[in-house]
Amino acid sequence: MEDDNAGGGDASPLHATSGAAQRDVIAASPTSSRSVTQTVNGSHRFVIQGFSLVKGMGVGNHIASETFTVGGYQWAIYFYPDGKNPEDSVYVSVFIALASEGTNVRALFGLTLLDQSDKGEHKVHSPFDRSLESGSYTLNSRGSMWGYKRFFRRTALERSDFLKDDCLKINCTVGVVVSTMDYAKPHSIHVPESDICYHFGALLDNQDGVDVIFDVEGEKFHAHKLVFAARSSFFRSKFFDHESDEEKNEVDTSNNEIKEVVIIDDMEPKVFKAVLNFMYRDNLVGHDELSASSSDCSIFDTSAGKLLAAADKYDLPRLRLICESYLCEHVSVNSVATILALADRHHATELKSVCLKFAAENLAAVIRTDGFDYLKDKWPSLRSEPVAGCEDEECSRGGKSQSVWGQLSDGDGGDTSGRRVRPRV
Repeated sequence: MEDDNAGGGDASPLHATSGAAQRDVIAASPTSSRSVTQTVNGSHRFVIQGFSLVKGMGVGNHIASETFTVGGYQWAIYFYPDGKNPEDSVYVSVFIALASEGTNVRALFGLTLLDQSDKGEHKVHSPFDRSLESGSYTLNSRGSMWGYKRFFRRTALERSDFLKDDCLKINCTVGVVVSTMDYAKPHSIHVPESDICYHFGALLDNQDGVDVIFDVEGEKFHAHKLVFAARSSFFRSKFFDHESDEEKNEVDTSNNEIKEVVIIDDMEPKVFKAVLNFMYRDNLVGHDELSASSSDCSIFDTSAGKLLAAADKYDLPRLRLICESYLCEHVSVNSVATILALADRHHATELKSVCLKFAAENLAAVIRTDGFDYLKDKWPSLRSEPVAGCEDEECSRGGKSQSVWGQLSDGDGGDTSGRRVRPRV
């Protein structure tokens, strides 16, 4: 009877429910993963000085190299001058040993006995080239070793070019096998580039919360003390290091708001405006701000020169580098001397190095320029300035002098046409 009831009409609703469930199934997105196995490689050179003294120390006795790290494990080279085992006593044996704790450490090894005759005929024992065929070696515990019991017959070694001045040199290469799992993430969220400079620029444009006024030749610029203090150690000291303030700034009380007034008397309004934009936006609007100058004016009077001076005075290293990069592109035979003087005055070390190297490479042409005469007259401090890039070995062999004056006075060659030559940085 139970069998009859089991086959009754109650089964139909179950089948209907099952079909509905099947229709509601949502297929899952496909996933993937990838196992990446590779070697972390490292090498160590073991120099054995005094081979004749270690020979005869006995079968099974070895000298060990300093331990070295590859793939997170410590390793050492063991050299057996009289062989590792009695049956190998006419050979030298060389092994690489696991010198730290570890189990199932898989690795590839290589041993090279260096030819010291400069012929390059080294004796190489390396399974790296055969790794795809034979696979890696597994070391199961600390002290486990891989190597050669009959690395080299001792009498042959003593007559070979591998032994020089009673010294052997062995290079060891270890490649520890590591595996990582790389899997595709089903979703990702893009993070846009930082727009903090935009927001600070808007703060300047809107002038919300301004609390300081800069007076530049009568033109007023409103700003925020905290922004200037954050960007410049000069202004941080000026606004907040009250103990060092010898002179108090003026105070503007118009519009029922108290604002400190700072007089800037060493900068033109357009130059200060560029500095102001840099303070908030961390860049210049364009190179127009650097090149907006008369073509026949001194480099010191160009916008780039004035901004470099401002960056130096107000301790704005990034602005200084922007100016240095721009001026670097304009280094030529005719301009290098005055740009060098500008760089020296305003501590532009990168630009100064470029100018010195450029001058050393174009000596004869540079000393014929008016700028060089100006440099000698106005900047005697550069007489002993070393030329970056002059190798000690070259100078010791009687090469060109390392000083600016020596390089520019003794050298020959260079671009005598006065055309612009792109500096090699």
